[in-house]
Amino acid sequence: MPKIDVLNLEGKSLRTLDLSDAVFGIEPNNQAIFDAVVMQRASMRQGTHSTKNRTEVRGGGRKPWRQKGTGRARQGSIRSPQWRGGGIVFGPKPRSYKYNLNRKVRRLALRSALSQKVIDTNVTVVENLEFATIKTKDFLNVMSALELNNKTLFVVTNEEDATNAYLSMRNLPNTMLLNVEGLNVYDIVNADRLVFTEKAAAQAGEVFA
Repeated sequence: MPKIDVLNLEGKSLRTLDLSDAVFGIEPNNQAIFDAVVMQRASMRQGTHSTKNRTEVRGGGRKPWRQKGTGRARQGSIRSPQWRGGGIVFGPKPRSYKYNLNRKVRRLALRSALSQKVIDTNVTVVENLEFATIKTKDFLNVMSALELNNKTLFVVTNEEDATNAYLSMRNLPNTMLLNVEGLNVYDIVNADRLVFTEKAAAQAGEVFA
């Protein structure tokens, strides 16, 4: 069972926390992680690309010349695909790129991503993220004390009051805050460090087991 120190916001160790072995201590499945990330990135695509076919291009309602007698190839419209300014054949149309993975694969990917972060010692647990005031400078001091220099994902529970923490960090680059229910593989993989509150780490061990 993985063990990790619980720190206060000054970076001092308070106690040791046992992380869930079923969530933070499995052998990572890289294929599941890959499939989950590809699925999430596909779902992020807007799919608003669009081209006009020959029925949608403006003009071209009149036959450009008579059918026979001109020596030229027969043409019905100047908006046919072979004409400059004509319609596009088989061009992209607005569509959704979303698809779903099996639930077991999604959960395996999430546990694998969390376990890999533990293996790489990129998980930190803090007592809480409660701030008395909204001040970005105070949040920067906390990040400095916890030695957080790169992309950092903070995870809290819905029961915790992290409003001041969120308002203090929202203008900082490479920082993000999620609750346990919103935790996902892409954001975990994309972050260099994960910072859980003590309650969030315990809840994640229960919810994703």
